[in-house]
Amino acid sequence: MKLTKIKIRTAAAKSRSAFTLIEVLAALMFMAIVIPVVMEGLHVASLAGEVSQRKAVAIRVAERVLNEMKVTGQLENTGQTGLVQEGAVQYRWTLRTEIWPEDTMRQSTVDVVFKVRGRDYDVHLTTLIGEAPTEI
Repeated sequence: MKLTKIKIRTAAAKSRSAFTLIEVLAALMFMAIVIPVVMEGLHVASLAGEVSQRKAVAIRVAERVLNEMKVTGQLENTGQTGLVQEGAVQYRWTLRTEIWPEDTMRQSTVDVVFKVRGRDYDVHLTTLIGEAPTEI
């Protein structure tokens, strides 16, 4: 005849293997604190990524406007504005040309304004332009 062992669980053994009400409430409280903080962190990271992506496009727009104005000889005309559409986003630009106080050069600045989630952001691209050399 073969004897088999039968395990009998006592009440004390059963209570050691389960979570207590206090442990469950502590875990829920911890989750109630951590989840909103993590969600806010994800929101901030998403916004930062979207802003940096649109700033890169805005810088390309400013470079393109500055180059076009230089090639066409319109840098002397101050106060020019325009609108560039890139995908679903509009980029408003303004060109200002001022006299550089240190030399006979001019300072041209392109300001590009764009919206991200209803808030305005902007980039500024500035360059110095020298007078054209005179021929002898």
